[in-house]
Amino acid sequence: MEQGLNIKRAIITGATGMIGATLTRLLLADGVEVTAVIRPDSPKRNQLPEHEKLHIAECSLEELKSLSLTGTYDAWFHLGWMGTYGDSRNDVYLQNRNITQTLDAVTVAHHVGCRVFVGAGSQAEYGRVMENVVQEDNKGEPAGIPLNEYVPERPENGYGIAKLCAGRLSRILCQKYGIRHVWTRFLSVYGPFDNSYTMVMSGIRQMLRGESPEYTKGEQMWDYIYSEDAARAMYLAAKYGSDQAVYCIGSGTARPLASYIRQIRDAAAPGRAIGIGKLPYPPGQVMYLCADISKLTKDTGFSPEVSFEDGIQRTVEWCRKEMKRKE
Repeated sequence: MEQGLNIKRAIITGATGMIGATLTRLLLADGVEVTAVIRPDSPKRNQLPEHEKLHIAECSLEELKSLSLTGTYDAWFHLGWMGTYGDSRNDVYLQNRNITQTLDAVTVAHHVGCRVFVGAGSQAEYGRVMENVVQEDNKGEPAGIPLNEYVPERPENGYGIAKLCAGRLSRILCQKYGIRHVWTRFLSVYGPFDNSYTMVMSGIRQMLRGESPEYTKGEQMWDYIYSEDAARAMYLAAKYGSDQAVYCIGSGTARPLASYIRQIRDAAAPGRAIGIGKLPYPPGQVMYLCADISKLTKDTGFSPEVSFEDGIQRTVEWCRKEMKRKE
Protein backbone atom coordinates (compact mmCIF):
# COMPACT_ATOMS: atom_id res chain seq x y z
CA MET A 1 0.00 0.00 0.00
CA GLU A 2 1.40 3.38 -1.03
CA GLN A 3 1.79 6.15 1.53
CA GLY A 4 -1.61 7.65 2.19
CA LEU A 5 -2.64 11.02 3.58
CA ASN A 6 -1.01 11.68 6.95
CA ILE A 7 -4.02 12.77 9.00
CA LYS A 8 -2.96 14.71 12.07
CA ARG A 9 -6.09 16.81 12.65
CA ALA A 10 -9.63 15.88 11.70
CA ILE A 11 -13.18 17.19 12.09
CA ILE A 12 -16.19 14.92 12.58
CA THR A 13 -19.79 16.06 12.31
CA GLY A 14 -22.33 13.64 13.73
CA ALA A 15 -19.68 12.56 16.21
CA THR A 16 -22.13 11.27 18.84
CA GLY A 17 -23.76 8.72 16.54
CA MET A 18 -22.68 5.09 16.47
CA ILE A 19 -20.21 5.41 13.61
CA GLY A 20 -19.10 8.90 14.63
CA ALA A 21 -18.38 7.91 18.24
CA THR A 22 -16.52 4.81 17.09
CA LEU A 23 -14.55 6.74 14.48
CA THR A 24 -13.62 9.34 17.10
CA ARG A 25 -12.09 6.66 19.31
CA LEU A 26 -10.28 5.08 16.36
CA LEU A 27 -8.69 8.38 15.32
CA LEU A 28 -7.69 9.26 18.87
CA ALA A 29 -6.08 5.84 19.31
CA ASP A 30 -4.05 6.55 16.17
CA GLY A 31 -2.80 9.87 17.56
CA VAL A 32 -5.11 12.09 15.52
CA GLU A 33 -6.34 15.34 17.08
CA VAL A 34 -10.11 15.39 16.68
CA THR A 35 -12.66 18.19 16.75
CA ALA A 36 -16.10 16.67 17.29
CA VAL A 37 -18.95 18.88 16.13
CA ILE A 38 -22.07 18.14 18.18
CA ARG A 39 -25.42 19.75 18.74
CA PRO A 40 -25.58 22.17 21.68
CA ASP A 41 -26.73 20.27 24.78
CA SER A 42 -26.60 16.98 22.88
CA PRO A 43 -28.07 14.16 25.01
CA LYS A 44 -25.42 11.85 23.55
CA ARG A 45 -22.45 13.92 24.68
CA ASN A 46 -21.45 11.16 27.09
CA GLN A 47 -20.84 8.81 24.16
CA LEU A 48 -17.59 10.67 23.51
CA PRO A 49 -14.57 9.97 25.71
CA GLU A 50 -12.53 12.41 27.73
CA HIS A 51 -9.22 12.77 25.88
CA GLU A 52 -6.52 15.40 25.66
CA LYS A 53 -6.69 15.36 21.85
CA LEU A 54 -10.48 15.55 21.63
CA HIS A 55 -12.08 18.98 21.33
CA ILE A 56 -15.84 19.46 21.49
CA ALA A 57 -17.38 22.14 19.27
CA GLU A 58 -21.05 22.75 20.03
CA CYS A 59 -22.67 23.85 16.80
CA SER A 60 -25.88 22.80 15.08
CA LEU A 61 -25.70 21.65 11.48
CA GLU A 62 -27.71 24.74 10.49
CA GLU A 63 -24.94 26.96 11.86
CA LEU A 64 -21.91 25.19 10.40
CA LYS A 65 -20.76 28.25 8.51
CA SER A 66 -20.35 30.07 11.80
CA LEU A 67 -18.26 27.27 13.32
CA SER A 68 -15.21 28.73 15.05
CA LEU A 69 -12.06 26.72 14.31
CA THR A 70 -8.38 27.52 14.74
CA GLY A 71 -5.50 26.32 12.63
CA THR A 72 -5.65 23.96 9.68
CA TYR A 73 -7.08 20.45 9.41
CA ASP A 74 -6.34 17.49 7.15
CA ALA A 75 -9.69 15.66 6.94
CA TRP A 76 -13.40 16.26 7.38
CA PHE A 77 -15.71 13.33 8.11
CA HIS A 78 -19.31 14.36 7.54
CA LEU A 79 -21.73 12.07 9.35
CA GLY A 80 -24.17 14.69 10.61
CA TRP A 81 -27.68 14.26 9.21
CA MET A 82 -31.21 15.10 10.34
CA GLY A 83 -34.22 12.85 9.79
CA THR A 84 -32.69 9.39 9.56
CA TYR A 85 -35.67 7.21 10.46
CA GLY A 86 -39.45 7.02 10.49
CA ASP A 87 -41.65 9.61 8.84
CA SER A 88 -38.82 12.16 8.92
CA ARG A 89 -37.19 10.31 6.02
CA ASN A 90 -39.87 11.74 3.78
CA ASP A 91 -39.89 15.23 5.30
CA VAL A 92 -38.71 16.78 2.05
CA TYR A 93 -37.93 20.21 3.47
CA LEU A 94 -35.87 18.67 6.27
CA GLN A 95 -34.01 16.41 3.85
CA ASN A 96 -33.34 19.34 1.56
CA ARG A 97 -31.70 21.19 4.45
CA ASN A 98 -29.36 18.22 4.87
CA ILE A 99 -28.09 18.80 1.34
CA THR A 100 -27.35 22.46 2.08
CA GLN A 101 -25.62 21.52 5.34
CA THR A 102 -23.40 19.02 3.51
CA LEU A 103 -22.33 21.78 1.12
CA ASP A 104 -21.76 24.11 4.09
CA ALA A 105 -19.48 21.43 5.57
CA VAL A 106 -17.44 21.34 2.35
CA THR A 107 -17.13 25.13 2.38
CA VAL A 108 -15.86 25.17 5.96
CA ALA A 109 -13.55 22.26 5.18
CA HIS A 110 -12.05 24.39 2.41
CA HIS A 111 -11.57 27.36 4.74
CA VAL A 112 -9.63 25.26 7.27
CA GLY A 113 -7.42 23.62 4.67
CA CYS A 114 -8.85 20.08 4.60
CA ARG A 115 -7.32 17.90 1.92
CA VAL A 116 -10.05 15.26 1.96
CA PHE A 117 -13.79 15.33 2.57
CA VAL A 118 -15.44 12.00 3.41
CA GLY A 119 -19.23 11.91 3.37
CA ALA A 120 -21.52 9.26 4.83
CA GLY A 121 -24.05 8.08 2.30
CA SER A 122 -26.49 5.17 2.52
CA GLN A 123 -27.74 2.06 0.79
CA ALA A 124 -31.03 4.00 0.57
CA GLU A 125 -29.49 5.77 -2.43
CA TYR A 126 -30.02 2.57 -4.42
CA GLY A 127 -33.60 1.73 -3.50
CA ARG A 128 -34.67 -1.90 -3.93
CA VAL A 129 -32.04 -3.33 -6.25
CA MET A 130 -33.42 -6.85 -5.99
CA GLU A 131 -36.68 -5.67 -7.53
CA ASN A 132 -34.75 -4.98 -10.73
CA VAL A 133 -32.56 -8.07 -11.11
CA VAL A 134 -33.12 -11.30 -9.19
CA GLN A 135 -31.00 -14.41 -9.47
CA GLU A 136 -30.86 -17.72 -7.62
CA ASP A 137 -27.60 -18.70 -5.99
CA ASN A 138 -26.36 -22.27 -5.92
CA LYS A 139 -28.12 -22.90 -2.61
CA GLY A 140 -31.50 -21.98 -3.98
CA GLU A 141 -31.65 -18.77 -1.94
CA PRO A 142 -32.60 -15.42 -3.50
CA ALA A 143 -29.62 -13.40 -4.63
CA GLY A 144 -29.46 -9.88 -5.99
CA ILE A 145 -26.76 -7.50 -7.13
CA PRO A 146 -23.97 -6.60 -4.69
CA LEU A 147 -23.95 -2.83 -4.39
CA ASN A 148 -21.09 -0.85 -5.90
CA GLU A 149 -20.53 2.42 -7.75
CA TYR A 150 -21.82 0.94 -11.02
CA VAL A 151 -25.24 -0.13 -9.78
CA PRO A 152 -27.89 2.41 -10.88
CA GLU A 153 -29.33 4.47 -8.03
CA ARG A 154 -33.12 4.47 -7.74
CA PRO A 155 -33.86 5.91 -4.28
CA GLU A 156 -37.46 5.58 -3.17
CA ASN A 157 -37.67 7.99 -0.23
CA GLY A 158 -36.63 11.54 0.56
CA TYR A 159 -33.73 10.37 2.71
CA GLY A 160 -32.18 8.32 -0.09
CA ILE A 161 -32.77 11.05 -2.66
CA ALA A 162 -31.15 13.66 -0.40
CA LYS A 163 -28.15 11.45 0.33
CA LEU A 164 -27.61 10.86 -3.38
CA CYS A 165 -27.94 14.57 -4.15
CA ALA A 166 -25.65 15.56 -1.26
CA GLY A 167 -22.99 13.15 -2.48
CA ARG A 168 -23.05 14.40 -6.04
CA LEU A 169 -23.24 18.11 -5.25
CA SER A 170 -20.52 17.94 -2.59
CA ARG A 171 -18.32 16.20 -5.15
CA ILE A 172 -18.72 19.18 -7.50
CA LEU A 173 -17.94 21.65 -4.73
CA CYS A 174 -14.89 19.68 -3.59
CA GLN A 175 -13.63 19.65 -7.16
CA LYS A 176 -13.97 23.45 -7.25
CA TYR A 177 -11.95 23.78 -4.03
CA GLY A 178 -9.35 21.16 -4.90
CA ILE A 179 -10.40 18.83 -2.07
CA ARG A 180 -10.29 15.07 -2.57
CA HIS A 181 -13.87 13.81 -2.33
CA VAL A 182 -14.83 10.36 -1.05
CA TRP A 183 -18.42 9.20 -0.64
CA THR A 184 -19.13 6.14 1.48
CA ARG A 185 -22.41 4.26 1.39
CA PHE A 186 -23.12 2.31 4.56
CA LEU A 187 -25.32 -0.75 4.56
CA SER A 188 -26.35 -2.29 7.89
CA VAL A 189 -24.03 -1.26 10.72
CA TYR A 190 -24.46 -2.46 14.31
CA GLY A 191 -22.51 -2.14 17.53
CA PRO A 192 -22.14 -0.08 20.71
CA PHE A 193 -23.74 3.40 20.63
CA ASP A 194 -26.40 2.19 18.17
CA ASN A 195 -29.85 3.78 18.35
CA SER A 196 -32.41 1.91 20.44
CA TYR A 197 -34.91 1.63 17.55
CA THR A 198 -32.77 -0.44 15.16
CA MET A 199 -33.57 -4.12 14.59
CA VAL A 200 -30.40 -5.28 16.35
CA MET A 201 -30.47 -2.97 19.35
CA SER A 202 -34.22 -3.11 19.97
CA GLY A 203 -34.09 -6.91 19.88
CA ILE A 204 -31.19 -7.03 22.33
CA ARG A 205 -32.92 -4.68 24.76
CA GLN A 206 -36.17 -6.63 24.64
CA MET A 207 -34.43 -9.94 25.24
CA LEU A 208 -32.37 -8.56 28.12
CA ARG A 209 -35.65 -7.37 29.69
CA GLY A 210 -37.03 -10.91 29.44
CA GLU A 211 -39.30 -10.16 26.50
CA SER A 212 -39.76 -12.08 23.25
CA PRO A 213 -39.47 -9.72 20.27
CA GLU A 214 -41.41 -10.35 17.07
CA TYR A 215 -40.04 -10.25 13.55
CA THR A 216 -40.94 -10.92 9.92
CA LYS A 217 -40.02 -14.29 8.38
CA GLY A 218 -36.44 -13.00 8.12
CA GLU A 219 -35.93 -14.17 4.55
CA GLN A 220 -34.19 -10.91 3.67
CA MET A 221 -30.57 -11.41 2.63
CA TRP A 222 -28.66 -8.67 4.44
CA ASP A 223 -25.08 -7.63 5.00
CA TYR A 224 -24.19 -6.56 8.55
CA ILE A 225 -20.89 -4.97 9.55
CA TYR A 226 -19.61 -4.20 13.05
CA SER A 227 -19.23 -0.52 13.89
CA GLU A 228 -15.46 -0.73 14.48
CA ASP A 229 -14.96 -2.23 11.02
CA ALA A 230 -17.26 0.40 9.48
CA ALA A 231 -15.35 3.25 11.15
CA ARG A 232 -12.01 1.76 10.11
CA ALA A 233 -13.23 1.53 6.51
CA MET A 234 -14.11 5.23 6.59
CA TYR A 235 -10.71 6.12 8.06
CA LEU A 236 -8.87 4.08 5.42
CA ALA A 237 -10.99 5.69 2.71
CA ALA A 238 -9.85 9.11 3.96
CA LYS A 239 -6.20 8.07 3.91
CA TYR A 240 -6.09 6.06 0.68
CA GLY A 241 -9.38 6.48 -1.18
CA SER A 242 -9.47 7.73 -4.75
CA ASP A 243 -10.78 11.20 -5.54
CA GLN A 244 -14.51 11.14 -6.41
CA ALA A 245 -14.74 7.48 -5.42
CA VAL A 246 -17.90 5.87 -4.09
CA TYR A 247 -17.30 3.02 -1.64
CA CYS A 248 -20.02 0.76 -0.31
CA ILE A 249 -19.22 -0.30 3.25
CA GLY A 250 -20.34 -3.69 4.49
CA SER A 251 -18.90 -7.09 5.26
CA GLY A 252 -19.20 -8.20 1.64
CA THR A 253 -21.40 -11.20 2.48
CA ALA A 254 -25.16 -11.56 2.88
CA ARG A 255 -27.10 -13.98 5.08
CA PRO A 256 -30.80 -14.46 5.86
CA LEU A 257 -31.96 -11.99 8.48
CA ALA A 258 -33.41 -14.84 10.53
CA SER A 259 -29.92 -16.26 11.06
CA TYR A 260 -28.73 -12.93 12.49
CA ILE A 261 -31.78 -12.82 14.77
CA ARG A 262 -31.05 -16.27 16.15
CA GLN A 263 -27.46 -15.31 16.87
CA ILE A 264 -28.65 -12.18 18.68
CA ARG A 265 -30.92 -14.42 20.78
CA ASP A 266 -28.07 -16.84 21.50
CA ALA A 267 -25.89 -13.96 22.72
CA ALA A 268 -28.53 -12.07 24.71
CA ALA A 269 -30.94 -14.72 25.99
CA PRO A 270 -30.05 -18.30 25.04
CA GLY A 271 -33.11 -20.49 24.64
CA ARG A 272 -35.62 -17.64 24.60
CA ALA A 273 -38.53 -17.97 22.21
CA ILE A 274 -38.48 -15.38 19.44
CA GLY A 275 -41.34 -14.53 17.14
CA ILE A 276 -39.83 -15.05 13.70
CA GLY A 277 -42.65 -14.84 11.16
CA LYS A 278 -45.07 -13.04 13.49
CA LEU A 279 -44.93 -9.76 11.58
CA PRO A 280 -45.72 -9.07 7.91
CA TYR A 281 -43.17 -7.48 5.65
CA PRO A 282 -43.69 -3.71 5.53
CA PRO A 283 -44.39 -1.98 2.22
CA GLY A 284 -41.21 -1.46 0.22
CA GLN A 285 -39.24 -4.06 2.20
CA VAL A 286 -35.66 -4.32 0.93
CA MET A 287 -35.03 -8.05 0.42
CA TYR A 288 -31.38 -8.02 -0.63
CA LEU A 289 -28.48 -5.95 0.68
CA CYS A 290 -24.87 -6.86 0.10
CA ALA A 291 -21.85 -4.62 -0.42
CA ASP A 292 -19.29 -5.18 -3.13
CA ILE A 293 -16.17 -4.14 -1.20
CA SER A 294 -13.65 -5.15 -3.88
CA LYS A 295 -12.83 -1.55 -4.87
CA LEU A 296 -12.60 -0.48 -1.23
CA THR A 297 -10.22 -3.35 -0.53
CA LYS A 298 -8.13 -2.68 -3.65
CA ASP A 299 -7.77 1.05 -2.97
CA THR A 300 -7.41 1.04 0.82
CA GLY A 301 -6.52 -2.49 1.94
CA PHE A 302 -9.72 -2.75 3.99
CA SER A 303 -11.16 -6.09 5.01
CA PRO A 304 -13.59 -6.75 7.87
CA GLU A 305 -11.99 -8.15 11.02
CA VAL A 306 -14.91 -8.74 13.41
CA SER A 307 -17.34 -11.59 12.73
CA PHE A 308 -21.02 -11.12 13.50
CA GLU A 309 -20.71 -13.73 16.26
CA ASP A 310 -17.98 -11.74 18.03
CA GLY A 311 -19.47 -8.34 17.25
CA ILE A 312 -22.89 -9.22 18.62
CA GLN A 313 -21.35 -10.53 21.85
CA ARG A 314 -19.56 -7.21 22.32
CA THR A 315 -22.74 -5.30 21.51
CA VAL A 316 -24.82 -7.29 23.99
CA GLU A 317 -22.27 -6.69 26.74
CA TRP A 318 -22.22 -2.96 26.01
CA CYS A 319 -26.02 -2.82 26.00
CA ARG A 320 -26.25 -4.78 29.26
CA LYS A 321 -23.91 -2.31 30.97
CA GLU A 322 -25.82 0.67 29.55
CA MET A 323 -29.14 -0.67 30.79
CA LYS A 324 -27.73 -1.25 34.27
CA ARG A 325 -26.18 2.22 34.29
CA LYS A 326 -29.57 3.81 33.57
CA GLU A 327 -31.47 1.81 36.19
